[in-house]
Amino acid sequence: MDNWQNYLSTCIPPWISGFGILIIILALVWSIIWKGLALWKAARAGSKPWFIALLIVNTLGILEILYIFVFSKKSVAPIVDNQTR
Repeated sequence: MDNWQNYLSTCIPPWISGFGILIIILALVWSIIWKGLALWKAARAGSKPWFIALLIVNTLGILEILYIFVFSKKSVAPIVDNQTR
């Protein structure tokens, strides 16, 4: 058991303590939320290249945010005229 603790102490950077783990968890949750939204939007739009790129590439949500707000087509709701003549 002592060898395992020595191995871990040499492999894990010292900044990964309570605060470091909290930052990693927050980054993971942030990334999962944006990735889920972007993948859902790409699937609904039928964009296979974007879906594959978003699925494979991990950028902490940067590519996902760009896809959602810049590259995806904005959906426009049809205007319905409810006036009766």
